Amino acid sequence: MSTITHRQLFFENLAQTSKFPLALEIAQAEGCFMYDTDGKRYYDLISGIGVSNVGHRHPEVVQAIKDQVDRYLHLMVYGEYVQAPQVLLAKALTDSLDLTMEVPSPFGKIDRIYFTNSGTEAIEGAMKLAKRFTGKFEFISCVNAYHGASQGALSLTGQSYFQEKFRPLIPGTRRIRYGFMDDLSWVTHQTAAVMIEVVSGEAGVRVGDIAYFKALRQRCTETRTLLILDEVQTGFGRTGTFWAFERIGIYPDILISAKGMGGGMPIGAFMASETLMSSLMENPILGHITTFGGHPVSCAASLATLQVIQRDQLHGQAEAKGNLFKSLLGAHPLVKEVRGKGLMLAVELESFELLKKVIDGCLEKGVVIDWFLFCDNSMRIAPPLIISEEQIREASRIILEVMDQVANGASF
Repeated sequence: MSTITHRQLFFENLAQTSKFPLALEIAQAEGCFMYDTDGKRYYDLISGIGVSNVGHRHPEVVQAIKDQVDRYLHLMVYGEYVQAPQVLLAKALTDSLDLTMEVPSPFGKIDRIYFTNSGTEAIEGAMKLAKRFTGKFEFISCVNAYHGASQGALSLTGQSYFQEKFRPLIPGTRRIRYGFMDDLSWVTHQTAAVMIEVVSGEAGVRVGDIAYFKALRQRCTETRTLLILDEVQTGFGRTGTFWAFERIGIYPDILISAKGMGGGMPIGAFMASETLMSSLMENPILGHITTFGGHPVSCAASLATLQVIQRDQLHGQAEAKGNLFKSLLGAHPLVKEVRGKGLMLAVELESFELLKKVIDGCLEKGVVIDWFLFCDNSMRIAPPLIISEEQIREASRIILEVMDQVANGASF
């Protein structure tokens, strides 16, 4: 009797999201590396799509998980019991947000954290909060933005290709062009909230300038529109500051976090001032609720992640490490441009076809890179923040070697 392999089960029993999954079977992961069942080593230069900011299985994160498992797991739906991992993480997050900003929020500093299971759930909660607080339902997001795959989050997605087969979606959503001052006039007294990324990720890492964001903050304040900053990809140190919005000197009304927040565990959050968040407590009571949001094990892992990033100043190292990637990869003749902040980079090539050859070649040689949903000719470089200069040089050498081979007509 033949033995059924994990690979067979993957294709026979696991729901698929595309017709061409990578289908790597990883047996172990540590730091910046993953290892398959044959022991082959792979550089993870995408951090599981922005998740493993402190690397895979960081020892302090693993220890925090073990310690919490020895105490308790799920106890009660969110918001009923006092759970130390939740409240300690909430305090650490509010401390990280105790920033003096040139352009503040008219509703006060963020001091209330609502934990969810994921980024898309945090987006959904933020949308409900904005509708409940303002009494309005119009949302504005950006062309080529990605905020998640659930019904509300999908309604804010900035490309119709991903929406068409799931309509009707939530009404009253509009799109503006990221970084275009002229489009800010679309924000009116009818708008409940503007949802925007500080760095537009799936558009290929587009960095909006400070003047644009200050004008957006002013426009939102003038029209009593809530400004929601989506830091699902940028938060927890990826762009060179702990929160990406620190660079632009404005303060959001609602902040979203997930991905790198959990150190590899599932968690997200939407955050706001008590003035805003209290509107979910009545009319109706339990205006937003979740069973597993803020799971104690995930919160323990997140707190350890936050502490490691802050103590080791990993966010402070991200800019120099990103610049090293730029200097090593940017001069190759196949590369048109390298964009980004910190360790959130896009390396633009001529076409997706060309990039796919590079991705396949790198995978064969033990380097995992990727492309972007709305910019499929650009290579995603977003390694763990712990990556060393030596590792950056070695991984870049492999990428450059593959690009040389592709330029000379090789296929993988």
